[in-house]
Amino acid sequence: MQPYGIQSMLKEGHKHLSGLDEAVIKNIDACKQLSAITRTSLGPNGMNKMVINHLDKLFVTNDASTIVNELEVQHPAAKILVLAAKAQQEEIGDGANLTISFAGELLQNAEELIRMGLHPSEIISGYIKAINKTIEILGELVEAGSETMDVRNKEQVVSRMRAAIASKQFGQEDRLCSLVADACIQVCPKNPANFNVDNVRVAKILGGGLHDSAVVRGMVLKGDAVGSIKRMEKAKVAVFAGGVDTSATDTKGTVLIHSAEQLENYAKSEEAKVEELVKSVADSGAKVIVSGAAVGEMALHFCERYKLMVLKISSKFELRRFCRTTGAVAILKLSQPNPDDLGYVDLVSVEEIGGVRVTLVKNEEGGNSVSTVVLRASTDSILDDLERAVDDGVNTYKAMCKDSRIVPGAAATEIELARRVKEFSFKETGLDQYAIAKFAESFEMIPTTLAENAGLNAMEIISSLYAEHANGNVKVGIDLEEGVCKDASVLCVWDLYITKFFALKYAADAVCTVLRVDQIIMAKPAGGPRREQPAGMDED
Repeated sequence: MQPYGIQSMLKEGHKHLSGLDEAVIKNIDACKQLSAITRTSLGPNGMNKMVINHLDKLFVTNDASTIVNELEVQHPAAKILVLAAKAQQEEIGDGANLTISFAGELLQNAEELIRMGLHPSEIISGYIKAINKTIEILGELVEAGSETMDVRNKEQVVSRMRAAIASKQFGQEDRLCSLVADACIQVCPKNPANFNVDNVRVAKILGGGLHDSAVVRGMVLKGDAVGSIKRMEKAKVAVFAGGVDTSATDTKGTVLIHSAEQLENYAKSEEAKVEELVKSVADSGAKVIVSGAAVGEMALHFCERYKLMVLKISSKFELRRFCRTTGAVAILKLSQPNPDDLGYVDLVSVEEIGGVRVTLVKNEEGGNSVSTVVLRASTDSILDDLERAVDDGVNTYKAMCKDSRIVPGAAATEIELARRVKEFSFKETGLDQYAIAKFAESFEMIPTTLAENAGLNAMEIISSLYAEHANGNVKVGIDLEEGVCKDASVLCVWDLYITKFFALKYAADAVCTVLRVDQIIMAKPAGGPRREQPAGMDED
């Protein structure tokens, strides 16, 4: 039988979904599923998810960006939300959950409007008006006097960072905030806008608890020094990227040896050559040699003889960071270093933390280049989670260096936005007003979810929040510990303006993109055996 219509136009094996029911509602449904997953882990009382990815790696976390990254979302529409969350995570480092959950709520409300008979384009135009109004109102809610801040003042930094860290590690945020704030302030450059996130490192060591964690000014390298010298103070450092060893030549050569003496001399000349190289390094004033590859036995022997401390750093990223910390220049092969190429370090010592030998590289005076947060916890998954919390804190610090304005946290901002956008919808004429009203309702999702995750009665809380805000107390939010409504400025819960701004904007953009789709045409998947995914890169 001859195919007809669209079947005859496309290759066989394709899928074609069109119309409201098939395409739009299906897309909305997929996105709702995704946001239902992340929603329960929103806020400080959020629940953890256990995700096992395709490589059998276990993640126990409530960090939305980690969850959606490891889920390998297949559905094209839900992927748009994942991309929005990734953009948020890379831009600000916090608020990915807000982006996904809010987008899911907007889409759910859009579905209700479609069932009522509105056309998606009317919903989109309503949503666009609403998000522009939202951003305008958000600017008015900014706390007065918060646009100027001293990024080196620990108190101001902690007040802005607390909310981001508390949402990952509730109950430990005070300890973590002071660690992260110390680490960030140490490496903050003269012009804070140039703050580099990579300069705050995390070293995870099993054992102990969070109270054993500390900030080290400089680097913490896992692993022991190679030789027997374990400690050096105020030393010059030479960095060799190619390894400390007798260098084999690039071309192959054959040596014909006639007699035993020649053989002995050959071995001796090799020894003399290595000794000469090591001596030249020692004479240049360097006391510490850092090698980027293997350290040969013979070379090590002479390093010991000249009392040189030898470290081995196999990761090239770590080696670059080490050069940044000490101000050294990496030299390719073992040769006499220029005095300019040498770095300086206050203290290199091997210490034992929780049964693991680590090398501390401290640099107190010489420039604030790298600082390391040493995290201690009882299991790997807790350590990973702590590391994510620290990452979020550092990213928040970077964001506040660019824009330090803050808005009340604890869902106070969202309720106020809901109230003001709702009022705005009454002034609109045309069908847009329904969409704007639904947009306003979507903001209620955040206080509802916060209350539900904390086990409180969401209805009561929202009605009392609305009542307070109607009386003009715009800073009233939820106090999750006592389960009542309190002023966010008393609770010291502040969110960065820039986090909210981007999260809501990305969510609205993603929703409009999903709603604009009215047909899905999927070609037949390409044949051939399924390729395995390539192995993952390291975390840098």
